[in-house]
Parts: sequence; structure tokens; C-alpha cells
Amino acid sequence: MSGLDLSTIIASTVHDMKNSLAQLGQAHARWLAQLPDELQHTPERGVIEYETARLNGMLVQLLGLYKLEVNQLPLYPSHHELDDFIQAQLARHRDVLDSRGIQARGEVSEFDLMGFFDQELLGSVLGNVIANAIRYARSALLISASEQDGELLLYVNDDGAGYPQQMLERQGDYILGLSQSSGSTGLGLYFAARIAQLHQRDGRRGRVELSNGGPLGGGEFRIYLP
Repeated sequence: MSGLDLSTIIASTVHDMKNSLAQLGQAHARWLAQLPDELQHTPERGVIEYETARLNGMLVQLLGLYKLEVNQLPLYPSHHELDDFIQAQLARHRDVLDSRGIQARGEVSEFDLMGFFDQELLGSVLGNVIANAIRYARSALLISASEQDGELLLYVNDDGAGYPQQMLERQGDYILGLSQSSGSTGLGLYFAARIAQLHQRDGRRGRVELSNGGPLGGGEFRIYLP
């Protein structure tokens, strides 16, 4: 055992866990299809689907962070239409949003707004942010995209209570330690910041910012890409 690398073992185990979770999701979907309609739309279904998506997101982050540390996470940026990209992210969470009664919408500043980014990596970041927003939103969620000072800005805003003041004051330090009240480790924000920094152009790197307020009055996550 002395010759084994613990981080490699953990990464391999996480990969297997992700595959098992996918199998569970497929079995759950088949089981639901066999139920009568009145038993398909229950609060328990919303809990199962939300927590499954949340677990999958955490496993994706852990694998991504491992690959970042060993320089095995390539960046494949290309041009993407932001309206299509945002709608695809919302569609992935539609069942959970509906089960929780959250009205979610996407907005772009221009009809044909384009961005140059790695769709899979940025999708992983937004998936985690959306899942977090669903957890704290009361009834509304907004994803918006615009161009500001030559950068692409994507933000996710909810109508919840907003980010804790301590998190806003220390947002440059994304590993905040385990929160006894929320169970948060800050890894999601750290992962988002690392993915943002991979996107660079003309000496500028991507970055993330947290704030409270915005159109819906709650927490607002912003990611800027050059």
C-alpha cells in the first residue's frame, strides 16, 4: 500500500461514485415512469432529484479539482450563443425548480450575444451555483448575461436571504472551512474561481464575485470572462 497515491485513489473512487449515482438516477427515472400520475409529483421526488443533482455536482467538482492539481484539466473554449447556453442550464434543473415552485428565467442583453468559453466547464460551475440558489431561493431565480468593458458577465440571482456578511467580506478566501450551520466547505466557490481563471486573454483572467441585492434582492453570483 505504501506505493499508492492517496489522491489518485480518491479520484478513482469519486469517479466510481459518480457512475453509481448515474445508475441510480436512471433507475429512479424508470421507476417514476411506472407510477400513476398522482404519485409522480410529490415533495419526496423533489428532494431526491435535488440532492442527487447536488451530489453529482460535488463529485464533478472534486474530480475537476484533482485534474487541476495534476494539470490534467484541459480547456476547450469555443464560441457559444449565451441565450441557448443559459436555457440549457435551466432545462437541466427544470424538474427540481418546478417541484419547489421556483420561477426561473434567463435574460441576455442582446439577442445574439456570444461568448468564448469552455461550455462543459462553465456549465459545471453554473450547475453548482444554480443548485445552491435553489436551496436558498424563496420563489424566483434569474440567470443573466451581458458584455461589460470587453468582458462577458454571467450572473445568477435569487430572492433568498443573500450571502452571509462574513462570506462577502472574505470572498477572496474561498476555502472558508466547514460551516457547522450549513455544512458548506467553500469548495464550490473555489472550483468556480479556478475555472474562471483558466479563461484568460490579453493578460486578463476570469474571476468571480459575490454580492447581495440585484433584481431579485437576494444572493448574486457573478463570473467575468475576458
